[in-house]
Order: sequence, then C-alpha cells, then structure tokens
Amino acid sequence: MIRRPPRSTLFPYTTLFRSSTVEGKSGNHIPTTADCGACHGTNGWVPANFSHDTVTGACSSCHNGSLAAGKSGNHVPTTADCDTCHNTNGWTPANFSHDAVTGACNTCHNGNTAAGKPGNHIQTTADCGDCHGTNGWTPANFNHDNISGACNACHNGSTAAGKSGNHVPTTADCGACHSTNGWAPANFSHDAVTGGCNTCHNGSTAAGKPGNHIQTTADCDVCHTTNGWVPANFSHDNVVNPCSTCHNGSSAQGKPGNHIQTVGECDVCHSTNAWVPANFDHSDANAICDSCHNGTTAIGKDNNHFITSKQCSDCHTTQTWSPVNYQHLSADYPGDHRSNVSCVDCHRGNSEVVTWPSPAYRPDCAGCHASDYEADEHKKTKNPSTIYYSIGELRDCSGACHEYTDSSFTTIKKTRNGEHRARDGDW
Repeated sequence: MIRRPPRSTLFPYTTLFRSSTVEGKSGNHIPTTADCGACHGTNGWVPANFSHDTVTGACSSCHNGSLAAGKSGNHVPTTADCDTCHNTNGWTPANFSHDAVTGACNTCHNGNTAAGKPGNHIQTTADCGDCHGTNGWTPANFNHDNISGACNACHNGSTAAGKSGNHVPTTADCGACHSTNGWAPANFSHDAVTGGCNTCHNGSTAAGKPGNHIQTTADCDVCHTTNGWVPANFSHDNVVNPCSTCHNGSSAQGKPGNHIQTVGECDVCHSTNAWVPANFDHSDANAICDSCHNGTTAIGKDNNHFITSKQCSDCHTTQTWSPVNYQHLSADYPGDHRSNVSCVDCHRGNSEVVTWPSPAYRPDCAGCHASDYEADEHKKTKNPSTIYYSIGELRDCSGACHEYTDSSFTTIKKTRNGEHRARDGDW
C-alpha cells in the first residue's frame, strides 16, 4: 500500500511521481488497464502478483516466447489465439478444435505430437483428412487412389480381406486381376498361377474334367493349353483305364461294324500310334470263324472249297490253312475207307452231304455199292442148278458168302472170308 505523504509535501511528491525521472511500465509490459499496485508492491517491481483479469491484449501479445512462454516447438500449428483452447489457470487441460489448425493432419498426427498411423495402417501417401473426419478415426472414407503399397500389403486377411481359401494359387498381386471397384468381375491370366491345373480345375473352384473325360492321372496342361480346352494334344502315356473305356464309339472311336468279334482290349492287337498295322491273335476272338472269314472281313472259303457247314477250326488251325484235319461225323461213314479212297469217290458233288446212290440199302454198303455188285461172283450153289446171292442178302457185305453143296444150303462147299475190305478201295 502506498502511503499518502503529508499535505505540505504532496505537490513535490506528486511532481516527483509524474516526473519522467520516475520509472513507469517498460516497453514490453503486459498490456493492462490495472494500476501498478494491482500487481506490484512498493518494495520493488518484483515479485509481482499477476492476474489475467485486466489484461487488454490478445494472449499472443505476451505468450510469444519472449515476454511470456509461447507455443512449444511441437505445438499444433494454428492461427487461433491461446484462449481458444487454453484457460488462464494453466495450459492443461485444453479444449481442442481442428477449426483453426493450419497444417496438414500429419503435421501433428505423426506419432509424436499426436497419434499417428498404427503399424497395421494402410500404406498410403494421403493425409489423414482424405479418409478420416475430425470427429474420430472411424468411420472413415476410403479411396485406393493414394495407396502406395502393393494390394497384398493390406489384403492379407488381417488388415483387409485377403485371398479366400479356394482362391486360385498365384504369386500375382490382387490388382493383376481385380479392380478397386470390387473383387468381381475379375480379369484372369494363368501366367502367375503357381499350383498344378487340377488345384483349381477340380469341378469346384474351376471347371474340372467332364463325366466322359478320358481317365488319366495327367494334369490338364499335358494335353490342354491356357487358351482353351480345344484343340488338345493327346498322349496315351498317362491313361489309366483299359482302351475300351474311351474307344467305345462315344468318347473316342470304337470298333467298326465289321470289326473282328473279340473280348480282347484294343492294345492286344493295336498300338497307340495307329490302328494299323495290327497284330492279331485268335486266342481273344470270341466269335465263330466265318463271322470274320467271310471273304470280306477276312479271307473266306475259295470257290472250289469243299461245301460244308463246318467251321474253319473244325479242319484248320489258327496257324495255317494246311494241313487239313477232317473228321467224318456221320455214323454211316466206314472208318476203314481212309486208305485208297479219295474224298470225291463219295463226295461227287463236292459237298459234305453225300447222296446215297441206292438209298433203298442205306446205311449198308449196298447203299453206295449196289451198282458195283456182280452176281456171277456171288454163287450160292450150283446143284442142281446155279443160284446167286441177291444184293439184299449181301447188302452189308458181312452176310454168308459161302458156296453150298446143294440147294438145301446146309453143307458149305466153299468158304469165302475177307474178300471185301474197305481199305482196299475196290471189291
């Protein structure tokens, strides 16, 4: 408190107080309407009691780093005065508004002055305000335009959706096929695919083998190209099933209508290089001979062949046409005729079926040899007159052929045995 001097001295004191020789506010004094005694004592200018109540200037007129503490080096860049955010009780706590901030978001949001991008943030050159609002980090508007990293830097299944479990295995980045508008539609190229074809072409992820596809262990690209399924290069090397699985006339060419009837697989006779030449083996044929040996499919009987209903194999072998083994199946055929009797002696019509010259005597010898019978050679007796045997009596050439003493035919005069033998070829 300043004491008033005695009245007798008031003027001189007042004169002294107002004199230019008395120290007043310095040039950098806080602008205020308060009298000195509001803050200072009579013992000296300092220490002083300070109150912002009567300060007349803006905060920054003092808080400029010179007269009073100003903005720190890492202060938010702003044109706003201190009391926009701070109060006179202290710098903190402070009310903050982005309205007067003058720098880009990352001027503060750099992880030092204020929270910056987290470690898993999308890699981008864009400033925070391109996606985020000042009310909070979320929700955020996203745009791929300023992304600086590869797609899979974010689309890794953690930061953002990555490849699904059934995605095509590939080393290509997302942008090689997809656009930023959406995953689909997508442009596809086989160039960066890392797995075997059937990793995708399994009928689930991508089209697989159709039901009538050749059964094979080979991967798609052994025969097909990435340009299309057809045309295709084919090799039998990896085919796992029997030939007829494909060569059935539907999946692939099968047996033609005139093919040899056989249960054998194609490769028993044919090779994978071509149908012809072919190696043939009768052991797999399951048909009768003349189904092939008919003169069209295979060589048949020549024009002068013995007329017969027998099959080729009844006389011939599968190795060669000759020699010929012929067996008479008829019960009427005398087995002893094999010697000195040719086929045409009986088979005069070149046919297997023989017509009996004298059918009344069939099936005995006379059925063929009645015309050869000589009665004078077959006397039965000469007493009292000559009597001859009839053909009927000797039709099988095994009846009594003896000459008797008389017509009683009781006493044999001459015995005849072994006169006729089938193997002799004559009578």
